[in-house]
Amino acid sequence: MTKKGLFFTVLALTTGLLFSSCEKEDVLSKPVISGLEVGLNNSKIGYIGDDLHIEAEIVAEGLIDKIEVEIHPEGGDGKEITVTYTKHAGSRNATLHEHIDIPADAVPGEYHLHLTVTDKAGNSTTVEEHVELKVQVAEAL
Repeated sequence: MTKKGLFFTVLALTTGLLFSSCEKEDVLSKPVISGLEVGLNNSKIGYIGDDLHIEAEIVAEGLIDKIEVEIHPEGGDGKEITVTYTKHAGSRNATLHEHIDIPADAVPGEYHLHLTVTDKAGNSTTVEEHVELKVQVAEAL
Protein backbone atom coordinates (compact mmCIF):
# COMPACT_ATOMS: atom_id res chain seq x y z
CA MET A 1 0.00 0.00 0.00
CA THR A 2 1.27 3.43 -0.84
CA LYS A 3 1.86 6.13 1.74
CA LYS A 4 -1.06 8.06 0.30
CA GLY A 5 -3.36 5.00 0.47
CA LEU A 6 -2.22 4.25 4.02
CA PHE A 7 -2.83 7.87 5.03
CA PHE A 8 -6.44 7.82 3.72
CA THR A 9 -7.13 4.44 5.33
CA VAL A 10 -5.88 5.65 8.72
CA LEU A 11 -7.80 8.91 8.27
CA ALA A 12 -11.02 7.05 7.45
CA LEU A 13 -10.64 4.68 10.43
CA THR A 14 -9.81 7.52 12.81
CA THR A 15 -12.73 9.60 11.60
CA GLY A 16 -15.07 6.62 11.92
CA LEU A 17 -13.91 5.88 15.46
CA LEU A 18 -14.10 9.53 16.44
CA PHE A 19 -17.70 9.95 15.29
CA SER A 20 -18.89 6.58 16.56
CA SER A 21 -17.33 7.10 19.98
CA CYS A 22 -18.87 10.58 20.28
CA GLU A 23 -22.35 9.32 19.54
CA LYS A 24 -24.19 8.42 22.66
CA GLU A 25 -27.51 6.77 22.75
CA ASP A 26 -30.23 9.24 23.64
CA VAL A 27 -32.10 8.02 26.67
CA LEU A 28 -35.29 9.97 27.08
CA SER A 29 -36.76 10.52 30.52
CA LYS A 30 -40.15 9.13 31.30
CA PRO A 31 -43.08 11.55 31.06
CA VAL A 32 -43.72 13.67 34.14
CA ILE A 33 -47.26 14.19 35.48
CA SER A 34 -47.82 16.91 38.07
CA GLY A 35 -50.61 18.90 39.66
CA LEU A 36 -53.23 16.16 39.33
CA GLU A 37 -56.72 17.41 40.21
CA VAL A 38 -59.65 15.03 40.42
CA GLY A 39 -63.21 16.27 40.98
CA LEU A 40 -64.59 19.75 41.48
CA ASN A 41 -62.08 21.76 43.56
CA ASN A 42 -59.93 18.62 43.76
CA SER A 43 -62.56 17.01 45.99
CA LYS A 44 -61.77 13.49 44.70
CA ILE A 45 -65.54 12.97 44.38
CA GLY A 46 -67.47 12.11 41.23
CA TYR A 47 -71.22 12.02 40.84
CA ILE A 48 -72.98 9.18 39.07
CA GLY A 49 -74.71 10.32 35.89
CA ASP A 50 -72.53 13.44 35.74
CA ASP A 51 -68.91 14.01 34.75
CA LEU A 52 -65.67 13.91 36.68
CA HIS A 53 -63.24 16.81 36.27
CA ILE A 54 -59.61 15.77 35.79
CA GLU A 55 -56.66 18.07 35.21
CA ALA A 56 -52.89 17.60 35.18
CA GLU A 57 -49.71 19.11 33.76
CA ILE A 58 -47.70 16.79 31.53
CA VAL A 59 -44.13 17.05 30.25
CA ALA A 60 -42.87 14.35 27.90
CA GLU A 61 -39.34 14.70 26.54
CA GLY A 62 -40.12 11.90 24.07
CA LEU A 63 -43.33 13.66 22.91
CA ILE A 64 -46.75 12.53 24.07
CA ASP A 65 -48.28 9.57 22.25
CA LYS A 66 -51.40 8.96 24.34
CA ILE A 67 -52.97 9.69 27.70
CA GLU A 68 -55.11 7.01 29.32
CA VAL A 69 -57.46 7.33 32.28
CA GLU A 70 -58.77 4.23 34.00
CA ILE A 71 -61.23 4.32 36.88
CA HIS A 72 -61.97 0.98 38.56
CA PRO A 73 -63.73 -0.03 41.76
CA GLU A 74 -61.55 -0.84 44.75
CA GLY A 75 -63.97 -3.60 45.72
CA GLY A 76 -65.68 -6.14 43.51
CA ASP A 77 -68.76 -4.15 42.48
CA GLY A 78 -68.85 -1.61 39.68
CA LYS A 79 -67.70 -1.19 36.13
CA GLU A 80 -64.33 0.00 34.91
CA ILE A 81 -64.27 3.29 33.00
CA THR A 82 -61.43 3.68 30.48
CA VAL A 83 -60.78 6.69 28.26
CA THR A 84 -57.85 7.33 25.89
CA TYR A 85 -56.91 10.81 24.67
CA THR A 86 -54.65 11.46 21.69
CA LYS A 87 -55.33 15.15 21.07
CA HIS A 88 -52.00 16.06 22.72
CA ALA A 89 -50.03 13.55 20.62
CA GLY A 90 -46.76 15.03 19.38
CA SER A 91 -46.64 17.68 22.13
CA ARG A 92 -43.84 17.95 24.65
CA ASN A 93 -45.92 19.87 27.22
CA ALA A 94 -49.66 19.73 27.75
CA THR A 95 -52.37 20.60 30.22
CA LEU A 96 -54.84 17.77 30.37
CA HIS A 97 -58.28 19.16 31.22
CA GLU A 98 -61.09 16.71 30.68
CA HIS A 99 -64.50 15.80 32.04
CA ILE A 100 -65.08 12.05 32.10
CA ASP A 101 -68.68 10.87 31.94
CA ILE A 102 -69.69 8.70 34.88
CA PRO A 103 -72.43 6.31 33.65
CA ALA A 104 -75.85 6.53 35.29
CA ASP A 105 -75.61 2.81 36.14
CA ALA A 106 -72.27 3.13 37.96
CA VAL A 107 -72.19 1.64 41.45
CA PRO A 108 -71.50 4.15 44.24
CA GLY A 109 -68.36 3.53 46.27
CA GLU A 110 -64.60 3.74 46.44
CA TYR A 111 -62.69 3.76 43.16
CA HIS A 112 -59.10 4.07 42.03
CA LEU A 113 -58.08 6.39 39.17
CA HIS A 114 -54.95 5.68 37.11
CA LEU A 115 -53.63 8.38 34.76
CA THR A 116 -51.00 7.01 32.37
CA VAL A 117 -49.00 9.05 29.87
CA THR A 118 -47.08 7.16 27.19
CA ASP A 119 -44.56 8.92 24.96
CA LYS A 120 -43.63 8.12 21.38
CA ALA A 121 -40.47 6.32 22.60
CA GLY A 122 -42.65 3.87 24.56
CA ASN A 123 -41.84 5.28 28.01
CA SER A 124 -44.80 5.63 30.35
CA THR A 125 -45.63 7.09 33.73
CA THR A 126 -48.70 6.38 35.84
CA VAL A 127 -50.09 8.33 38.78
CA GLU A 128 -52.91 7.06 40.96
CA GLU A 129 -55.61 8.76 42.99
CA HIS A 130 -58.48 7.65 45.19
CA VAL A 131 -61.96 8.68 43.95
CA GLU A 132 -65.36 8.28 45.55
CA LEU A 133 -68.38 7.95 43.28
CA LYS A 134 -71.61 9.17 44.88
CA VAL A 135 -75.25 9.48 43.95
CA GLN A 136 -76.01 13.13 43.35
CA VAL A 137 -78.68 14.46 45.69
CA ALA A 138 -81.26 16.72 44.01
CA GLU A 139 -81.42 20.22 45.43
CA ALA A 140 -84.60 21.21 47.23
CA LEU A 141 -86.67 23.90 45.55
